Amino acid sequence: MSEEASSQDGNGKVSRVIRVGTRKSQLARIQTDSVAETLKELYPDIHLEIVAMSTTGDKILDTALSKIGEKSLFTKELENALERNEVDLVVHSLKDLPTTLPPGFTIGAVLKRENPHDAVVLHPSHAGKTLDTLPENSVIGTSSLRRAAQLKKRFPHLDFKDIRGNLNTRLKKLDEKNDFAAIILAAAGLRRMGWESRISQILEPDDCMYAVGQGALAVEVRARDADILEMVSILHDPDTVLRCIAERAFLRRLEGGCSVPVAVHTQVKDSQLYLTGAVYSLDGSNSLKETMQVSIAVGTQSSEKVDEQVQRVGVTANKIPGSVQDEAEKLGVDLADLLLNKGAKEILTVARQLNDVR
Repeated sequence: MSEEASSQDGNGKVSRVIRVGTRKSQLARIQTDSVAETLKELYPDIHLEIVAMSTTGDKILDTALSKIGEKSLFTKELENALERNEVDLVVHSLKDLPTTLPPGFTIGAVLKRENPHDAVVLHPSHAGKTLDTLPENSVIGTSSLRRAAQLKKRFPHLDFKDIRGNLNTRLKKLDEKNDFAAIILAAAGLRRMGWESRISQILEPDDCMYAVGQGALAVEVRARDADILEMVSILHDPDTVLRCIAERAFLRRLEGGCSVPVAVHTQVKDSQLYLTGAVYSLDGSNSLKETMQVSIAVGTQSSEKVDEQVQRVGVTANKIPGSVQDEAEKLGVDLADLLLNKGAKEILTVARQLNDVR
């Protein structure tokens, strides 16, 4: 751990200080505080200090994320602080973390997933409507190529335009101007902010599949900090870990990121892990979508030792059998290969090129 910081309480007892890095936005702070509170309950002797900072993605607000082309828009500054020992762990939205992390870092915990679906938030003048019933040429705000590609095909009567900013900013733009009839946001963020009442419609997978890792929080640590890694590993939610390993493996194999429309849907049911994955052209007219499944049942002799040095798509989960994690990762790779064999690379290459000249 960094410089083994410690503080003394009123009883003269020394407690360890652990510094937690986060973005400055209100949502990021809420998410980080929830993780910190859980850790404090589990480890009453530690003292947690929150260190908030702005990232590139927070500063560049006049450009669509997909146009900036940087893979670690919301994570780089936080990782720099981790590398310089200024913080000991960082809380992220998992969907912001690239599928390949810089050397020396790992995701030490993936917490139980909130609702991963997208939500429709309507302008007050359209209260009671759905995307289906909004008037012709209504403008829908979204900063995501993935959402726009799926929804353009599903709701051809609507017009989709970029909207940037944190949740507070985007809701303000929706409510205070008449530029947008509705905006599309992650349901998880709205729920964590306590704004569930603004959700007019949850988009089911048939309308819009979600982003890789959406709705899950991740704790990133230095891979060499065995004690911190051990401490946060208790936060892992096994089903969420396996779903997100499969999703991240799928995305990594496709070489996808913000600049291409890739979407997923995962489910754990009866010891089976189901992964549906899809790629889209920018306008949604061309797409490929397939589903595969794998057994994640753990055998009776499952006291297998997990190699703590092994990362799977950036995740270290030493409390979950390695063989099961391998199956989840293989599922993602196999599904990506199936789509690549059917022409996914061509769809994504064209999408990337068109996005570059937009």
